[in-house]
Amino acid sequence: MRVLLTGSAGFVGRHLHRAFDARGDDVTTCDLADGQDALDLFRSDDTRYDLAIHCAAVVGGRASIDGSPLGVATNLALDSWYMRWLVRTRTPRAGYFSSSAAYPVALQQPGEVRRLCEDDIDYEQPGRPDASYGLAKLAGEQLCQYAAAEGTRMTVLRPFSGYGEDQDEAYPFPAFIRRARERQDPFEVWGSGDSTRDWIHISDLIGATLAAVDQDVTGPVNLGTGRATSFDQLAGLVTEAAGYRPQLKHLAAAPQGVHHRVCDPSRMLAFYTPRVSLEQGIQRAMVA
Repeated sequence: MRVLLTGSAGFVGRHLHRAFDARGDDVTTCDLADGQDALDLFRSDDTRYDLAIHCAAVVGGRASIDGSPLGVATNLALDSWYMRWLVRTRTPRAGYFSSSAAYPVALQQPGEVRRLCEDDIDYEQPGRPDASYGLAKLAGEQLCQYAAAEGTRMTVLRPFSGYGEDQDEAYPFPAFIRRARERQDPFEVWGSGDSTRDWIHISDLIGATLAAVDQDVTGPVNLGTGRATSFDQLAGLVTEAAGYRPQLKHLAAAPQGVHHRVCDPSRMLAFYTPRVSLEQGIQRAMVA
């Protein structure tokens, strides 16, 4: 296939690039890190591809989401021009990376963990998503419907907490791995430590994405495991892997995000089963 991949130098993008290369696909990449702005491409390029996957986005971890809402809102322009480009070039197949941040924050509060299912987002009455990042992703999902109405088959993916050995340290998992390698004691944990996330290894996130594209899954579809892991538990797992037991130091003033963010993976499990457990992922990262 002739594939356009935006955000190809990012965490998800570079892993997708390797996967497409391994399959023998003809991949054209676009990333600001390489001096190419996806906005410029979407506005002016008329090349027709068999498949387009849009990973380009402003994220930067929780600190960026909370601290730079206008910068993150740039995603609104990126996504709207992406949809216009799909329609203009009559691209037959496309993928859009939404986010678990699109889910209503009201469903992710303290108390019993609620596993979020795809239908928890009602486009008629969607509820407030997580910050400007979640708002942009929610808008992007709805724009996908317009592109689909014009003839592009859209795969909408909602990844939860993707992680891996080569992830930027602005994200919690690699930050925890570094602290464990350095045997920090006390071990810093942002927030109260009892908030939970659903961790999916990057190899499974990529595997599920390719399976969704190959099997013509439209979506939206959650990419996660359904396993709720608190940040205190994650700290315990990474420090156990490092061979020590530090005192945990909770930073109450640090950015925390929602309390629980865990998915119901039933829809994904119909076409893909994750292969890497969190413990295995931690071991891989510790020796990387």
